[in-house]
Amino acid sequence: MRTRGNERPAVAVRLEAVEKTYGRGDGAVAALRGLDLGFDTGSFTAVMGPSGSGKSTFLHCAAGLVRPTSGRVLVGGTDLADLDERRLTELRRNRIGFVFQAYNLLSSLTVHQNIVLPLQLAGRRASRERVLSVVDRVGLADRLDHLPGGLSGGQQQRVAIARALVTRPAVVFADEPTGALDTRTAAAVLALLREAVTVGGQTLVMVTHDPVAAAHADRVVFLADGRLVGELHRPTADAVAARMTRLGAWEDDPVPAGPASSSSAASFDAGPGGGR
Repeated sequence: MRTRGNERPAVAVRLEAVEKTYGRGDGAVAALRGLDLGFDTGSFTAVMGPSGSGKSTFLHCAAGLVRPTSGRVLVGGTDLADLDERRLTELRRNRIGFVFQAYNLLSSLTVHQNIVLPLQLAGRRASRERVLSVVDRVGLADRLDHLPGGLSGGQQQRVAIARALVTRPAVVFADEPTGALDTRTAAAVLALLREAVTVGGQTLVMVTHDPVAAAHADRVVFLADGRLVGELHRPTADAVAARMTRLGAWEDDPVPAGPASSSSAASFDAGPGGGR
């Protein structure tokens, strides 16, 4: 996919017939099975599914952390299979942001140092204006000199979000970003993630088990046994919860095969992880 000038591709991330198998022979485990899925630029999508559905493997493949066994993953029109490890690392640093449940902050660095770390690793200057803009958005202007150990869980997650946004990535992947937070703090963090989409123009893909968190998204896609089995647009927590209870019977109503964008599917480096 080619774009002109500063024009952004309509689909920020696309997976085409992606398969991921761990192991060989009788011990092989298929974590993803022919997954076709796209995420429009400037959209907020939640990814859900039961344990073993392939959510974590999907996130690792889509973010370029793990290479699929077959199929293609495209980020902004760039086929990740065409990149060697050095260029793949550069793409992740410059065009992808990560937010994790465990925050993954460096305890010996201040809030400010943690936030600017991705820019420093990429060899880019951390402009004062950019950092202050991000810090202001997450409400941490009075905590820049603090160490993570002196912050609450919600504040640490805000630091992690600021760190993910400071490079102005095209897409942010969030893995259970509210899983360790209380209800009130989780709502505040989800509001920040929503703002990254509506104000910052980022594309956000969030893996979650929580129907309430998923209801903040524009769309929820459901995985089961490594396959796309459905989606909801403009989701409510009740509708998401109801759909999750039905996933055990997904074989009776499979999603048609073929490429799927966010409008057509069913109507930091980490090691490999099993589908979760």
